[in-house]
Amino acid sequence: MEMVNFLFVFGIVASGVFYFVFKTRQFRTSHMFPIRKKMYASMAGTALGALLIFFGINQMLLFDGILTYIVVAIFILFGGYVAIFNFKAMKHYKQFVAEERAINEN
Repeated sequence: MEMVNFLFVFGIVASGVFYFVFKTRQFRTSHMFPIRKKMYASMAGTALGALLIFFGINQMLLFDGILTYIVVAIFILFGGYVAIFNFKAMKHYKQFVAEERAINEN
């Protein structure tokens, strides 16, 4: 049980770090690359959704009670929605990054 908890805590920390990295990339990207900024924003959103899922599952393993399960279900469902929506957006924007780079080379 302790090893499983460690894995979920590692997932929480890793997805938090990825969220911070992609948000930083989003803010540091030049205004000349709006598609890339949107791609980094959606990557950060995917990491945030993963953080919510990991946090919800970790809380479910640590605590018992009907209220805990209700809150955990909300976290997992909302995290899944956020992760899936942003992953699809990231795949959409990723198609246009090379084209945007070619346009802005001149």
